[in-house]
Amino acid sequence: MNTIEVVRSSRSARLASLIGLVALIVLAAAPWWAGRADMRLMGEVFLYLSLASLWNLMAGYTGLVSVGQQAFVGFGGYMLFALTQFGGLHPVAAVLVGGLLAAALSAPIAILIFRLRGAYFAIGTWVVAEVFRLTFAQVSALGGGSGTSLPVGIVKSLASSRSGREALSYWLALGAAVAVIGAIYFFLRSRRGLALTAIRDNETAAAGLGIDIWRTKLEVYVVTAAFTAVIGGLIFLQKLRISPNAAFSVNDWTAFVIFIVVIGGIGTLEGPIIGTLLFFALRETLADYGTAYLIALGLAAIVIMLKAPKGLWGLVRERFGIELFPLSYHIRHRNDKAG
Repeated sequence: MNTIEVVRSSRSARLASLIGLVALIVLAAAPWWAGRADMRLMGEVFLYLSLASLWNLMAGYTGLVSVGQQAFVGFGGYMLFALTQFGGLHPVAAVLVGGLLAAALSAPIAILIFRLRGAYFAIGTWVVAEVFRLTFAQVSALGGGSGTSLPVGIVKSLASSRSGREALSYWLALGAAVAVIGAIYFFLRSRRGLALTAIRDNETAAAGLGIDIWRTKLEVYVVTAAFTAVIGGLIFLQKLRISPNAAFSVNDWTAFVIFIVVIGGIGTLEGPIIGTLLFFALRETLADYGTAYLIALGLAAIVIMLKAPKGLWGLVRERFGIELFPLSYHIRHRNDKAG
């Protein structure tokens, strides 16, 4: 007797889970086998992966194409400096509190910019980011337009030794990437995630099914802002110095992130991972060639968008049917033998 089952898991997903667990254990042990430069580079990879995954959640699953996420990266960074210097908080606590403050601040911002549609929404997010940059540039207590450095005493509160501080910064970056990807994965598997997918596929049909589109988008925007601010705090905890131009750089925290998601595959969890690895491979290989590096990034993006509109992971998934994160439903036929 043939029985039809609707399942999410697959052999490729189970194998990916096993490989991912082993890789996570190896990466967690990096302070004992990797050099300082390697750890700094891997920490940067994890933080960019987190930013790309968060932007992908907004644009790829919710349709909120923002070019102003640097607003929350910079806000999280400045909250780290402000809360540690003037609030007396431990740097890690300041990073988390900065995320909560970003969530509170993002709600009224969302109410304002959600009135905009399409390109106007994207421009609106960039305007908000510029307002943030100009505002913090006027705060003389945080260095004004020239910026400021994290005091030595606060830096040493992380750990007494330099190696301990570098290890902690690395583990925080790795933990942030795991937390972001894990949170997005479980969210997409929930009922809210199903609603989000329905909104992405057809807003009119989703509204007809009783889904509160505005509220769902607001929730995603607020949560994404909170996580982005936390990542921003971790970025500048590694850099130990902040300035308005660095904190609210559209090039570093939005343009590169969009590049990563587009070439990897928008609307997939695997896409930002592939895109981040390719981006850093290109950057480390071509960085010494100056402007040729940026030209190469542009050419790579154009070629991939022409040859693989759904990104590199979309191309792989269509050709081989592989899914590392089991989000889709599959029909499986099982042959039951009667006793």
